[in-house]
Amino acid sequence: MLKRNMLTLALAATAAIFSTQLQAKVTVFAAASFTNALEDVVSDYKKANPNAKVILSFASSSVLARQINEGAPADIFVSADQKWMDFLAEKKNIEPATRVNLVGNSLVMIAPKNSDVEKIDVRNSDWQKRLDGTFLAVGDPDHVPAGIYAKTALTYLKQWDAVEKKLARADNVRKALLLVERAESPLGIVYATDAMVGKNVKIVATFPADSHPAIEYPAAIVKDKENAETKAFFDYMKSETAKDVYKKYGFVVK
Repeated sequence: MLKRNMLTLALAATAAIFSTQLQAKVTVFAAASFTNALEDVVSDYKKANPNAKVILSFASSSVLARQINEGAPADIFVSADQKWMDFLAEKKNIEPATRVNLVGNSLVMIAPKNSDVEKIDVRNSDWQKRLDGTFLAVGDPDHVPAGIYAKTALTYLKQWDAVEKKLARADNVRKALLLVERAESPLGIVYATDAMVGKNVKIVATFPADSHPAIEYPAAIVKDKENAETKAFFDYMKSETAKDVYKKYGFVVK
């Protein structure tokens, strides 16, 4: 009987430890363009909190928002635009009081580094001649935030109708970046931060700020996930230490 009781206690203790470990895991769904910066933030966080478990999942904001709406096990969501955070807010899938704008960004046009293109005036449609039967790499304007910004900017500049059928539509902005890195597209539209981390690309134009809405990255804790571990990492994401990382990757912070 004594042995049985001891075994029961041992199993209960093991179960309690396992349960604690499960609770300590924080899963963050974040826009693909936030990959490098957030990976560094997590690395720094783990150095200060060795037992912390932070799992990152990156994709287009639209894909992640829909997954969360369908019950995917995310604790924190970081979107590359307000639209998809609004979508989850309307579905009551976030804790509204936690919603905050983490960083800002800008929209640029890029070319392969060895391209003879050095500078483009996006207000002048002459740059379209550079496509010459090829395609402009963009996030899919139907749902990818970077592509939506690109469509808005080109529409404002009265150039959308001319390029709409000349797009290489990627399912997230990092895939659009990759098309230009591989010189599969002679030009692409991405965020400035993507261009900074991209290999073999260069910025040839920056879109006027008045050509598109301000590019903001809202973050929020997912509904019913506001536990101690999630709040601790979420607070760290908003800290001055994390802001220094964001700035290093070219994001705008306040």
